[in-house]
Amino acid sequence: MADTSDFRNGLCIEFNGKLFSIVSFQHVKPGKGPAFVRTKLKNLDTGKVIDNTFTSGVKVTTVRIERRPYQFLYKDDMGYNFMNLETFDQISIAQEMIEAHDLMKEGQEVEILFHAEKESVLQVDLPPFVEMEITYSEPGIKGDTATNTLKPATIETGAIVMVPLFINEGDKIKVDTRDRSYSERVKN
Repeated sequence: MADTSDFRNGLCIEFNGKLFSIVSFQHVKPGKGPAFVRTKLKNLDTGKVIDNTFTSGVKVTTVRIERRPYQFLYKDDMGYNFMNLETFDQISIAQEMIEAHDLMKEGQEVEILFHAEKESVLQVDLPPFVEMEITYSEPGIKGDTATNTLKPATIETGAIVMVPLFINEGDKIKVDTRDRSYSERVKN
């Protein structure tokens, strides 16, 4: 058990019979009335983010989770297959549990969140940025860097990412996995 003073980003709690991770929180102490904590909670089953307000000092049940390093091996009809980098055990995870599944390439390292008591998979976290090669894009125009115009480009995993006009086929780019946006071009 914990109370609202123990809140921190990433803390997993049980709320309304479901598991949630705290995305953000803010302690508010108004001039009138009791203090409270405004939070954004991410449902670990559905990925949906909700807003909730807790009265200051209220008790919540914390859930112990473990982050374990895994490597993405391949995808088949059973799901996505990963290997534990410490024990070399392999597990298969359904596509719905992976937020940006189309930004994963074989051999990539990820972190998988496990419910420590139940040993069940909660979520698969990709690194914040991944390097990908452009496999298809309309040809760019040299010197076309002054505008903020974007065009669609297909990367090596088959996902489509919006990139600036000067990016061409064969270029390596860095993609932000949290919002699927272009970050920068990678120098060779």
